[in-house]
Amino acid sequence: MDVTPLIPEGLQLIETYGDGAFRITGVRYQGAVFVFPDETQVWQQASVEDLTAAALSPVTDRETVPEILLLGTGARTEFILPSIRAAIREKGPVVDIMDTGAACRTYNVLLAEGRRVAAALLPVD
Repeated sequence: MDVTPLIPEGLQLIETYGDGAFRITGVRYQGAVFVFPDETQVWQQASVEDLTAAALSPVTDRETVPEILLLGTGARTEFILPSIRAAIREKGPVVDIMDTGAACRTYNVLLAEGRRVAAALLPVD
């Protein structure tokens, strides 16, 4: 039995992560990325420690702001400052912070459910 989520064609499915990269809908991305249902963008973010609300503006400034932003913080969960979380929430999305592997899996499930989701993912080496 195939237990993979059924994703409509044309949406961005996270297929693999690791070795500092991601494969999303057949395309390999080195380093951090933003993943939206309709596109993937390279993200110039090195770590959670230097994260700012402005660094997440590609998510919060979209014409259609996602309802959920999954923040994948690498190999383990690392939390962000409450002020950054509040600044993002003011613009719409609820921020859910988890390790990158969990964020990738959660993104795919929410995408399959038709939710307005985005992921900001730091790579896992």
